Amino acid sequence: MKRVFGALTALAVSLSVQAQGYPAKPIRLVAPFAPGGTSEIVARSIAQELTTQLGQSVYVENKGGGAGTIAMMDVKNSPPDGYTLVITHVGTLAVNPYAMKNHPYDVNKDFIPVALLARVPNIFVVNAEVKAKDFREFVALAKARPGALNYGSAGNGSAGHLAMEYLKLATGMDIQHVPYKGTGPALQDLLGGRTEATSAGTPALLPHIKSGKLRAIAVGTPKRIAALPDVPTVAELGFPDFETSQWYGVSVVAGTPREIVLKLNAEINKALQSSQVTQRYATDNATAEIGTPEQYGAFIAKEQARWREVVRKAHITIE
Repeated sequence: MKRVFGALTALAVSLSVQAQGYPAKPIRLVAPFAPGGTSEIVARSIAQELTTQLGQSVYVENKGGGAGTIAMMDVKNSPPDGYTLVITHVGTLAVNPYAMKNHPYDVNKDFIPVALLARVPNIFVVNAEVKAKDFREFVALAKARPGALNYGSAGNGSAGHLAMEYLKLATGMDIQHVPYKGTGPALQDLLGGRTEATSAGTPALLPHIKSGKLRAIAVGTPKRIAALPDVPTVAELGFPDFETSQWYGVSVVAGTPREIVLKLNAEINKALQSSQVTQRYATDNATAEIGTPEQYGAFIAKEQARWREVVRKAHITIE
């Protein structure tokens, strides 16, 4: 017993010493999806600014698959020293725990919230060749052909998957889900006409909307967004209280010293207020969220309560 206590004490002292000189080497920021999606865009914006601030390289590593669980397990099994961070979001924190029968970790015990990075509006889009000029026509088309239309997402439990299932619940339309390994692959098939619709964040979709290859039919935020002032919200189209947006934050494995968590939180908040990040966020209609680790934790708890109900009512299951 004394040996165990001594080992734990030595580990605590070692981590405390590491925290004082943190960071002393490059930091890995794991993004839980394939390249090309909103999570990677947000991650790279923050990583670049943190690299400048900390004087150490903060590099993004895409690790898709398993609805985000592969990335989360990678970080869970990493040393609790602050040199491995993970981009967390609605899927990994608020959906997977309720949609997966054999969820491999406890999001509230195995990870520590560091900071909420951004909230990004969800946009609902269709391929420009789809014979539906607007939201109401798309819903009517889907109801006239139940099960015939397909929508793609970044994968089971992704923000786009949730948004579309939420929309299906609200409207009563029946369209089929096609999960991909990331927003990038899903968009390739949508642009190629192999699927008809999707929902994703503004960074990934706006360029294709502006080019005319995709048609925006609605946004999930309570108010219209500046980039698409003529596109109505789902709520104003007859579905009061409908709201869905993507959000992204940073977490670390449990056991990471409090000093490091607070250091990362302070540096991330500073990065969020830099001109580079604010300009990028403005371009993508993203909203920066400045706050403490505790505030991010409270936000996660609120989102878990909301999406638990969507998972239950939509019978969302993730293998």
